[in-house]
Amino acid sequence: MSTHRPVALVTGASSGIGKAAALALVEAGFDVVGTSRDTSRVTPLDGVTFLDLDVAGDASVTAAVQQVADRFGRIDVLVNNAGMGLMGAAEETSVAQAQTVFDVNVFGVMRMVKAVLPHMRARGHGRIITLSSVVGFLPSPYMAVYAASKHAIEGYSESLDHEVREHGVRALLVEPAYTNTGFEANSPRPDTPLQVYADQRRAFDRMMETAIKDGDDPAIIAKVIVAAATDPKPKLRYTAGPMAGRASTLRRIAPAGVFDKQIRKLNQLAG
Repeated sequence: MSTHRPVALVTGASSGIGKAAALALVEAGFDVVGTSRDTSRVTPLDGVTFLDLDVAGDASVTAAVQQVADRFGRIDVLVNNAGMGLMGAAEETSVAQAQTVFDVNVFGVMRMVKAVLPHMRARGHGRIITLSSVVGFLPSPYMAVYAASKHAIEGYSESLDHEVREHGVRALLVEPAYTNTGFEANSPRPDTPLQVYADQRRAFDRMMETAIKDGDDPAIIAKVIVAAATDPKPKLRYTAGPMAGRASTLRRIAPAGVFDKQIRKLNQLAG
């Protein structure tokens, strides 16, 4: 089977930003394939074909991408949305726990890119859109490993964009701030907790719970993802939502001392 409609592949499409992006891309005229680690638990979405995919598994990624290519004959847009959080002080997080986060957030993206890129190059066209975060360009105390994974993705995607542009492919970043999803509740806590960080960690957890609850609707982020997928002249980075825009501006123009104080104030840190 092949299609004349553009085809988008969205990882982690069963809930949150991924679900909203899949539905928005359907509305924008795409044939959409969404992925989840266990599609038997996924509520069907109109216009979205679901496949099982674990971005942390080489064989799973290869098989799923080949299924899309065989069924639709093309992959025009990849949305790297699948990811995981991790909340807690850096010292409380084992290297093994950090490696699990990187295997999904960083190496998962790399696996998807390596599987999809040959199909895009062959057609001389494609967009690779990766969900980063404002913590891809800001520090995030008590989320150091998660922030490191997003900083890594920023460097990877921007470098990739220079490599693939001559082949008609673009690698783009979407950077949301707090979004009203299950992110905070679903993020693991540190596996080697230390009493010295307990009070501040609890304060951070409370701040995050409120920020997520009051955060942007996933549909706002989805609209930006559609823009990245369809803009005739795409931008390398798309901040998504008003808070993300303010954070980007602050990072660019605020003096270092002012910026440092704002980060500590935002995260309710002493001193």
